[in-house]
Amino acid sequence: MWYDITSQNVLEKLNVNLNTGLSELEAKKRLLEHGENKLNSQNKKSIWQLFLSQINDVMIYILLGAAAISAFMEEYSDAVIILIVIFINALIGVIQESKAEKSLEALKKLSTPKAIVKRDGNIKEIPSEEVVIGDIIVLDAGRYLPADLRLVESANLKIDESAFTGESVPSEKNSNVMTSAEKVPLGDQVNMAFMSTLVTYGRGTGVVVNTGMNTEIGKIADLLNKEEDNTTPLQRRLASLGKTLGFGAVGICILIFIISMFQGRDWLEMLLTAISLAVAAIPEGLPAIVAIVLAMGVQRMIKQNSIIKKLPAVETLGSVNIICSDKTGTLTLNVMTIKKCFINNKIISIDDCDLNNNETKLLFEGMILCNDATSKNGSKTGDPTEIALLDAGVKYNLYKEELNFLHGRIDEVPFDSDRKLMTTVNKYESEYKIFTKGAIDNLLKLSNKILVNGEIINFTQDKKDEIVKFSNLMSDEALRVLGLSYKNIPNENITLNSLEKDLIFVGLMGMIDPPRQEVKPSIALCKQAGITPIMITGDHKNTAFAIAKELGIVENLNQCIIGSEIDDYDNEAFNKVVNDYKVFARVSPENKVKIVKAFKSHGNIVSMTGDGVNDAPSLKAADIGVAMGITGTDVAKGAADMILTDDNFTTIVNAVEEGRNIYNNIRKSIMFLLSCNLGEIVALFIAILFNFNPPLLPIHILWVNLITDSFPALSLGVDPKDSEVMTHLPRDPKESLFSGNMGMFLALNGTLIGAATLTAFKIGESLYMNSLVHAQTLAFVVLSFSQLFFSLSMRSREKSIFKLGLFTNKYLMSSILLGIIIQILIIIIPFFSQVFNLFMLNLRDWIIVLCISLVPFIINELFKLIKFHK
Repeated sequence: MWYDITSQNVLEKLNVNLNTGLSELEAKKRLLEHGENKLNSQNKKSIWQLFLSQINDVMIYILLGAAAISAFMEEYSDAVIILIVIFINALIGVIQESKAEKSLEALKKLSTPKAIVKRDGNIKEIPSEEVVIGDIIVLDAGRYLPADLRLVESANLKIDESAFTGESVPSEKNSNVMTSAEKVPLGDQVNMAFMSTLVTYGRGTGVVVNTGMNTEIGKIADLLNKEEDNTTPLQRRLASLGKTLGFGAVGICILIFIISMFQGRDWLEMLLTAISLAVAAIPEGLPAIVAIVLAMGVQRMIKQNSIIKKLPAVETLGSVNIICSDKTGTLTLNVMTIKKCFINNKIISIDDCDLNNNETKLLFEGMILCNDATSKNGSKTGDPTEIALLDAGVKYNLYKEELNFLHGRIDEVPFDSDRKLMTTVNKYESEYKIFTKGAIDNLLKLSNKILVNGEIINFTQDKKDEIVKFSNLMSDEALRVLGLSYKNIPNENITLNSLEKDLIFVGLMGMIDPPRQEVKPSIALCKQAGITPIMITGDHKNTAFAIAKELGIVENLNQCIIGSEIDDYDNEAFNKVVNDYKVFARVSPENKVKIVKAFKSHGNIVSMTGDGVNDAPSLKAADIGVAMGITGTDVAKGAADMILTDDNFTTIVNAVEEGRNIYNNIRKSIMFLLSCNLGEIVALFIAILFNFNPPLLPIHILWVNLITDSFPALSLGVDPKDSEVMTHLPRDPKESLFSGNMGMFLALNGTLIGAATLTAFKIGESLYMNSLVHAQTLAFVVLSFSQLFFSLSMRSREKSIFKLGLFTNKYLMSSILLGIIIQILIIIIPFFSQVFNLFMLNLRDWIIVLCISLVPFIINELFKLIKFHK
């Protein structure tokens, strides 16, 4: 490891001189040897490859075969309609998949376009792609790092590594060697700096130790590249259903062939009938309808601050039972905030401070004046801890600009990472006040007095120990503690050497990145809904535990584990213990992926939320990755399935509720379509079995499947949501679409629709002895109308449509009305009547159609009344 050897040894190992850097010749040689300093790109599918992948399905093959046979038999209208159906479904799939993931491209863009290096003793600016191992890099504030560096020189250097570590505060860096018996986490490697992080303060020099895909960010890119796309539960069920229906269609066709041979039918007629049954067995519009219902759900979710990148993610949300959440910026505000103060020997809440008290006022004034951050008109710059101090003052109408005007800064001793202190000299009427703020242990060494209740008394060791005790109490609550001391000096006695001596201790301020107020009730709702919230963060264990306990995620420290402990387990052993923990702290990107996969190994549907580069691999490994829209990096957004535009954990819970309702509605649509298709199969199969004339033509079935069924199915997909959906446990991921007696429900309703269609056909044959077309027209219209009326019963298996309200789903009522109108139009308009081979019905025929078509609806409503009436 580079962090555990001296900087001089690093330079010798890489064969580079700190003062002169590499020669241009050596740099070119190393560039050829190691390659350019950039991230590899994924090979993407062409549009043609995407299109071909969409038709690689059993159902599609059967439909293509049916289209080919139809064309061979000169049934061109049937062939054209089948091909249109295939093309529409493939087009929808291509549009979805062509939105290829941008994660690696975003990673590449994070790399700084320029780097300051030493070459041949000269400092020059070069493209970051040309940086090589051994290059000496010059760092200053505001510059992104072009590669992974081992620091060799530093001065008050701070680097924002939040995208890697999840910590809100920039990391203080130095070039000192680190020795440890165990592997040191990224966030604790203080003498290392990593590609694409940002220098926020100070300056430094480092030597490049890794470039391109070998950098820490490159390893993350590699993880993203290796992770395979996850199929959702609904996708797996629909794929399984498609195969079942496809093989079922082939089986039915073979069976019809055998029956037809025994019946002595014409083989051409047998082929047409087989095509009719194959078409009837396959719900051609199902993939498109599911995609459209999901898309409509996406539009609703956008209004609720959730952007869905992949349509199946909507359904996946509904079955999530584990939510792994990053801490910083997701569960917390990502804003350091003063929570408590220690004044006059007691700890008080920031809300209970009294600035009429001299000690309290002095503490606030000192923290604001001894401060380099700015805060004006909503614009804030500087270190997050110093901004937090300014925000605390604003809470009590103390503003830095006004205080600086009244008490101008005369001199200062800047903060540095060795002293961990900052000192300023400010003008106060007839004297000067020296304020020193910083780490409590260093501050106590410089203080020999303490201000308590208006008195300045000796600061004995006992009192210092007592202050340390109070500081530790605040630290135990994961508060970052800063102390303040001061002293007064006359105008004429200002000497820099004496500024940080004989100080008077005033008090402490404790700050933390606080949890979002709305998150706690959301976590409670998660638990009510059978969803387990998990915190995964790069932050320290105590900080993570304090936040998690306050939010109700954990009860005790035993439910927390750190990354180095996770590394001690192999994958199999970790899978066995993962359920014992609710907080995972100080973790690496590899740890996060390991955690997600461990939870998935128990059959859980796992959601992972995050915002940093370090979250991207786990976002992709999860069943559904959720990125933050405001604070999230492009990499996280690229790897995620869903983006929260308000960075609000509560939005995830709302999305889960929406996902559950959408799944329920999709299931209604699927059951409706399958019931209708089964009705067509029943009608055709019974007709062939008993040697009847064919009651329906292939074009009739295609029309009903594509047009008549589609609008009610879509309308069921947007049925008003169930207000009680979050009181139920998540679905079992292995649960069948036909669970809960849905298979029997499907069979019964399919039989009812098929029987109604055959009844209409036989009545037509008996009324019009010489007109098969007339009988087929009656069967065609009854098939359409019975399915339209049946859709009303599909809204609920338990509640009557009259209890739900006929017009609470206006889309469904409009679809039924539209379906009836279209059906009438294709009968009365001569052109369509000829295309569909239909006959003009009279008033008696329409009465017969209406009475028979209502039978499945009436039976379903009577069943609900008998079984579920209370």
